[in-house]
Amino acid sequence: MKFQEQKQIQLSREDASNIGGWDSKIKGLCQKLNKKKDYYTTSSCAGRIVLLKGEIGKEPNKFLFRAHKKISFKELKGALNEVDYGGLVEFKQSPCILHVACKDLGRAQDLVNKAKFAGWKHSGIMATKKRFVVELHSTERIAFFIMNNGKVLVDDDFLKLVVQQANLRLERVWGKIEKLKKKLEIIDSSDSEKEVIVRQLEEDIKGLRGEKRK
Repeated sequence: MKFQEQKQIQLSREDASNIGGWDSKIKGLCQKLNKKKDYYTTSSCAGRIVLLKGEIGKEPNKFLFRAHKKISFKELKGALNEVDYGGLVEFKQSPCILHVACKDLGRAQDLVNKAKFAGWKHSGIMATKKRFVVELHSTERIAFFIMNNGKVLVDDDFLKLVVQQANLRLERVWGKIEKLKKKLEIIDSSDSEKEVIVRQLEEDIKGLRGEKRK
């Protein structure tokens, strides 16, 4: 199947995410990528703060609280008071993450380079037989167990600090989203530049395999 056919099918699918659509903070970035003929997004998250069941393995209704925005101490306390679950509960502030299908290796590497310059440090290329997919990942995160057996494990002063730091990290995440949007203005590099990128990558791969360079 050709790339444009894959793109049309992907973008015509009903959104299967938990919130049923793009996060408002990352919507503009996704739209900008999808307007470019050589890219399309497959999943995204602008960062979030959640309470979830902390047991290992899959559990039904794993999320106990979820916010794709900054929260207040009062909101967190209210969410903890409403938790009706006796096991471990984890607090987690997650960074932005974005998966983008790319037409070829050169365009994938071009996007990864721009994302890293914009601060999405944990980014790379996942190659399959069907397509190249770039995973763009920021680094700001907080995670710890906050409840067990229905009891909050930390005091209010600690919770206030956690809320402050989680909100600061979300602000930083959203700033990186805006930086990447600006860098996409110059993503349409010339074909000759992309060919150079591909040749460099191929040479690097040969070097890792111990092959002689031509």
